[in-house]
Amino acid sequence: MQNGIAEPCDIWWGRYIHGMSNLFEIANMDDQAPRPLADRLRPQSIDDIVGQDQACGDGGSVRRMLDSGNVSSVILWGPPGSGKTTLARIIGASADIHFETISAIFSGVADLRKVFAAAKQRRQAGQGTLLFVDEIHRFNKSQQDAFLPVVEDGTITLIGATTENPSFELNAALLSRSQVIVLRRLDDHALEELLKRAEKTMDQKLPLDGEARNIIKAMADGDGRYLLTMAEKIFNEIDPGSNISSSELMEILQKRAPIYDKNDESHYNLISALHKAVRGSDPDAALYWFARMMAGGEDPCFLARRITRIAVEDIGLADPNALPQCVAAWETYERLGSPEGELALAQAVVYLATSPKSNAVYEAQKSAYKSAKQTGSLAPPKHILNAPTKLMQDEGYSKGYEYDHATKECFSGQDYFPEEIGRQKFYTPPERGFEREINKRLSYWDKLRKEKEEMGT
Repeated sequence: MQNGIAEPCDIWWGRYIHGMSNLFEIANMDDQAPRPLADRLRPQSIDDIVGQDQACGDGGSVRRMLDSGNVSSVILWGPPGSGKTTLARIIGASADIHFETISAIFSGVADLRKVFAAAKQRRQAGQGTLLFVDEIHRFNKSQQDAFLPVVEDGTITLIGATTENPSFELNAALLSRSQVIVLRRLDDHALEELLKRAEKTMDQKLPLDGEARNIIKAMADGDGRYLLTMAEKIFNEIDPGSNISSSELMEILQKRAPIYDKNDESHYNLISALHKAVRGSDPDAALYWFARMMAGGEDPCFLARRITRIAVEDIGLADPNALPQCVAAWETYERLGSPEGELALAQAVVYLATSPKSNAVYEAQKSAYKSAKQTGSLAPPKHILNAPTKLMQDEGYSKGYEYDHATKECFSGQDYFPEEIGRQKFYTPPERGFEREINKRLSYWDKLRKEKEEMGT
């Protein structure tokens, strides 16, 4: 803005922020102007939506809401290209109230206040407001709190769209006032239906052979908008009479990176999948999730840390070599870097997945921590305390201590716990892997301990 006069870009963004849902009207484009294929195929009714039967089909939550005519606040949660914005527009068109849209990317508290003030004026005039907030998870806590009073008193009915898990990214108070509707990534059937609609609209078949057609759907990764964008590129650049192969298709389209953000929920979902596949002794599934994270740009050192953690949590002493394998893989990656060092990490993943499993040390640690917190500052028994001074000797420090190496079995069987609690049992190894041998040793020592107790020594 210069000299109090709004620049064209200020006007454009201002109109977007304050609710102009038709971008072509904003750009002063008439209906005859070229429009992207994805926009031309945007569903106009709930019956046009594909791949979301759980929400839009018979008995679905959105279908029931529209049939009842009672639109309530909802949070639409789903991956990119699953139809969140389209569904919000359809809900808005069905409601006999003012529909307004803002983007959390470009809006702040000041913008929200203007929207809320306008909504209050409409309410006084007898008209409600349906507010669609795209990328609502990008609002911080204070910005989300601003919605609470106007949603609570009915000034606005909120539709929020998010790609992130609402339970992590949205305030509990806001969630309690909204219904969460989960949208799924589009499956192969839904993507094929979109391609057929595109072919009908373009009045021509996609110039792809069967394998290439499957590849373009795989590359879409459940994103309908991205699929139609790729299809439009093919329609525009390939002769209609062609029948290009998969290799020719890959030359035309750059391979899309998987949907993966190292800072969002998918990061935690995929590392959880990797961890559980290793724990479940499935090396193929473990390698798949490892590859998914690497393909998504995950930091290999993060994976090295988590793999090492898995070694001590889920394998433990069932295979004492698991931990050195992971540390060696980590060091190898740090020395070789990518891509050579990635093979070492993959080897560690396979080693862990095929190792005998035990969480006995993990469980023992938790039990020991719990006992330590409950027993507070209990002192060690005096017979295992050193006595470097006469006073300490007079107090009984070190009295009665047996030097284990001086015994026949190299085992004294003495009690090393505080006298107030006596012996405790934390570590119970299973009969698997190396811990089977540890069990034999523990059983042998238990036998010796009982014999010494019976002998009164």
